[in-house]
Amino acid sequence: MSKTRLSAFRVIELGSLAAGAYAARLFADFGAEVIKVEPVAGDPGRSFPPLVDGTSGWFAYLNFGKKSVTADTVALDQLLAGADVLIDSSGSDHAAAHSHLVAIDLSWFGQSGPYRDFKTTDAVCRALAGFVQLIGPETGPPLTLPDYQSAIMGGLGAFIPAMATLLGRQSRRYDVSVHEATIALAEYQAIEAWATGVPQKRWGFNRFTPTYPMGVYRCKEGWIGITIVTPAQWKSFCDLMGMPDLGRHPQHVMGPERLARADALEARFIPRFLDRTAEEWFAAALELRLPFAIVPDMEQVLTWPVFRDRKAIVPIAMEERTVEAPGSPFHLTRTPANFGGTVPKPGEHNGRIAARSEAPRTTSRTARPLERLRIVDLSMGWAGPVCTRNLADLGADVIKIEACGYPDWWRGVDNRAETVAQRLYEKSSRFNIMNRGKRAITLDLTVPDGVALAKALIKDADAVIENYSAEVLRKFGLDYTELAKVNPSLVMVSMAAFGATGPWRETRAYGSTLEQGSGLPRVGGRADDPPMMNHLAYGDAVGGLNACSAMLIALLHRRETGEGQFIDLSQVQCMLPFTAAWAIEQSANGRLAPRAGNRHPFYVPHGIFPSAGVDRWVSIAVTDDAMWQSLARIIGIDDDALVMAAGRRAQEDRIEAAIAAWTVSRSSDDAMTILQQAGVAAGAVRHPKDLLDDPHLVARGFWQWIERAYVGRHPQPSPPYRDAPTPIAVRTPAATLGEYNEQVLGGLLGLSQVELERLARDNVIGKEALPPAQRKARAMTG
Repeated sequence: MSKTRLSAFRVIELGSLAAGAYAARLFADFGAEVIKVEPVAGDPGRSFPPLVDGTSGWFAYLNFGKKSVTADTVALDQLLAGADVLIDSSGSDHAAAHSHLVAIDLSWFGQSGPYRDFKTTDAVCRALAGFVQLIGPETGPPLTLPDYQSAIMGGLGAFIPAMATLLGRQSRRYDVSVHEATIALAEYQAIEAWATGVPQKRWGFNRFTPTYPMGVYRCKEGWIGITIVTPAQWKSFCDLMGMPDLGRHPQHVMGPERLARADALEARFIPRFLDRTAEEWFAAALELRLPFAIVPDMEQVLTWPVFRDRKAIVPIAMEERTVEAPGSPFHLTRTPANFGGTVPKPGEHNGRIAARSEAPRTTSRTARPLERLRIVDLSMGWAGPVCTRNLADLGADVIKIEACGYPDWWRGVDNRAETVAQRLYEKSSRFNIMNRGKRAITLDLTVPDGVALAKALIKDADAVIENYSAEVLRKFGLDYTELAKVNPSLVMVSMAAFGATGPWRETRAYGSTLEQGSGLPRVGGRADDPPMMNHLAYGDAVGGLNACSAMLIALLHRRETGEGQFIDLSQVQCMLPFTAAWAIEQSANGRLAPRAGNRHPFYVPHGIFPSAGVDRWVSIAVTDDAMWQSLARIIGIDDDALVMAAGRRAQEDRIEAAIAAWTVSRSSDDAMTILQQAGVAAGAVRHPKDLLDDPHLVARGFWQWIERAYVGRHPQPSPPYRDAPTPIAVRTPAATLGEYNEQVLGGLLGLSQVELERLARDNVIGKEALPPAQRKARAMTG
């Protein structure tokens, strides 16, 4: 194992925000010296559930591998003078006097805007981020996980700009918003609602639009998760389930058509799942390349060979106990993460931190920290493109490769002749927000000319990312083994569902499959509910942000050593941090507490309540006894038995009824405003479409409006990090198919106009998608 990794860096963590702790722990995973500065009494997170012998399992997960000092024992300015990175969620201005730092000012809602000083929790933040409204029973209320989700998103949103700035040899200060980081999970639905004028609705358990069927279903033994997108997948699914007549029905070609007939279709296929075990269905789906996943419980998550063989489950030593939990999801093959670690006691390292003078640093000041990097992007859909979108936003030159016969599937999977003729693939709003700032070209990788040109681009690139199935690039001669011969210092990220090795390496997956395979649906919802998926495609954005983080670590190692490496990312493993609290509870106790819907194991009351209007709701959380007094005055409860949380827990039904009686006559925004003014954590449950008009996001300039061919003026979400009062500007809109062929192939590779014209005649390159008949012909001859 190389020792370079991040061992040269010292990271100081201030504040108690879980997102900050997670960002700092990602540094610790790869050898950075992370010093957590706690209050004298210890970080308040040490008492947060789940508790293991009185110690927080969640705190343990966020903080293993760090050092702890208490604020009364350190000269903070001296400590910061010798540091490289500051992750500060304390709300204080500690970075101002230390301009050499990469400084992250991390907060729930950013340093500006009307929500800046809001009281909030993980669930309230998700409600305001559009991540709650579409999940749960059709009639409501929406259901959400109690905690532990926005913390991971915010941590990734902080880690990425910090790593990029270290890689670019710069010092910068970023304002990072956990709220905006969480919007990465809702921006797709927001932009689709804007483009179509038809916002998605909450369809109930196991129903989502535009993909159907997609959900979790009971089997003879266990639960199976399925996602059926394309017409070909639907036909194969129906054949597998013994209902070929439905697979060939003209009214069932696309997901929305099937969703409109969901009751009748489910009456046919749901009983069939009871004929086999989840393992048997999964094995059958692997043969047919259908996106199925066994949906594990937490015991299976901790024991499955597919995770343990990859060292995805690690030991965490906490006090007198050692528990197991998910480790780093960044599977770097040359510079792997630490395998577990120890949770420091409060102040354990007081007086033991070595003095460190400010290290001289070669600095580079470009407009964006990654401007000297070139990335070749072979990925499609959501996960890979959101990785390279972040890299492009931070300055990298991203060259995206598609093919006229196989464009990025987020341009659309409806390949009927009339769809292609109308160039609807140029009007996909979801494609356009994921692929801004990149130079897109076309190359047919099934023919030698296309492969040769791809290798020529990769020869001088810093990194490549791809999310093809495991064997595809090997067949093309574009796998890491072959590309490393062309470029020995190349960093390559592969994004298979369960990784590039092992018996499940060929699993076909979408973002929904990744959540299903992580076990997260098994911990959400109410006690008698089926496993509850928490998002249309949770794993896509998550996989992309993890891929970006892992790539930046590998690129920094490459900068220092000249060594490239292969990053074997398992996107299912990237989802495991969202299950960590439950995994630790399972590891420590051998079981989980019963599911409790919108209630919280620590905060009481905690839930989602009706407000005035159709399907309108407000999320409310009482985080301490003083906050309860404020809420009680507003809703008209005066009862000494409810002063303490234990008393309120015994009367949750009564309290929730009183809250609902108060909220139902007010708009969600009015209820939120009244409660926030009284110091109560509350947030309107935003529909994703509402995010475009959200007053806080508008005030922060989060949506940037730009022009693009075929679409015109349209909104783009900003990154959750900014190094100025305004967001990092979008440089260019998403490219049209093959828009940069001449600039890249001619300008970078030096091809003549004659050569470009020949390649176009041979359909190796082009600027229009091939119609279905020509695609089939090329597939037969390629």
